[in-house]
Amino acid sequence: MYNRENLILEQYPFEVKQTSKGRGALICDTSEGLKILKEYRGSEGRADFLYRLLQFLAGHGQERVDCIVQTKEGKTLARDIDGAAYMMRDWFDGRECDTKSREDILRAIRHLASIHSILREFPDEIPDYLQIRDDSLLLENERHARELKKVRNYISARKKKNDFEMEFLRSFDLFYREALDVVSLQRRIMEDNQDREAQGDIYGICHGDYNQHNVLFLRHGVAVLNFEKASYDVQVADLGNFMRKILEKHNWNMGLGMDLLKTYNNVRKLSHAEMAQLYIRLAYPEKFWKIANHYFNSSKAWVCGRNLEKLEKLIIQNEARESFLQLIGGSFEFAVG
Repeated sequence: MYNRENLILEQYPFEVKQTSKGRGALICDTSEGLKILKEYRGSEGRADFLYRLLQFLAGHGQERVDCIVQTKEGKTLARDIDGAAYMMRDWFDGRECDTKSREDILRAIRHLASIHSILREFPDEIPDYLQIRDDSLLLENERHARELKKVRNYISARKKKNDFEMEFLRSFDLFYREALDVVSLQRRIMEDNQDREAQGDIYGICHGDYNQHNVLFLRHGVAVLNFEKASYDVQVADLGNFMRKILEKHNWNMGLGMDLLKTYNNVRKLSHAEMAQLYIRLAYPEKFWKIANHYFNSSKAWVCGRNLEKLEKLIIQNEARESFLQLIGGSFEFAVG
């Protein structure tokens, strides 16, 4: 990329004073502030949609998002001599959200709720390829449950088992039952709500990858980056993913978990249906599946001790996790049925 950078940079309507490499991208100090140039592999239509989406956010109180910079010809993508596409975006100099800091975490949650509220007002039609099917998560969880059973059967058939495999078998029934319970709950909810209108106003544009790395704290305000995975889905998917990662790092601290919910709810009130969807995303044993999947797709002759450490930590945390799930599950009828 870097031996072609001048050809690409010349396509933009500003002076580039200095460049530096970082994370597979080119950070540019320009006459119009910091920018980042990175190769883009999506469609031009998706890039154009993302441009409009980020401009909408910037015009409705979220000035610190990584808006796409158009070329001199008004294109969202620049191309090199071989036709490879590159995207230039605004960039910010700040520090990432500290997952050990309660203040940082709650601030990031508050910001997510604000972004979700604004995105619900986005006026453009959502392309079909950005709309997630109603049963996508159900199908994914069903597939993961089948894969868990496949790993269990594989390990059971091994004559000589290592420490990880023994621990996996001991804990399998607990987590597999959790997976089946969530799948059953999802099916019941889908049967009761045959279409999106019946489910209430739970759908909207999601960031798609809202995590501590994509939230920067600046001297003045908060910047949110990397909307490339944005989609039209159940919006609490963002909240669930963020909460799960944070709570795993805090041993599923119930007080922190409730503070996260309250903070989001104070900005954007969660409906009954959204609480059910949030529960599903937190209750499915995603971490157990990830550990099993990593083991199954790696060399069985050499199992990383890190897998065993992660599994043991997951087992230790599960009681606290279940206590938190029971607390939030009591707020809607499906989880306690």
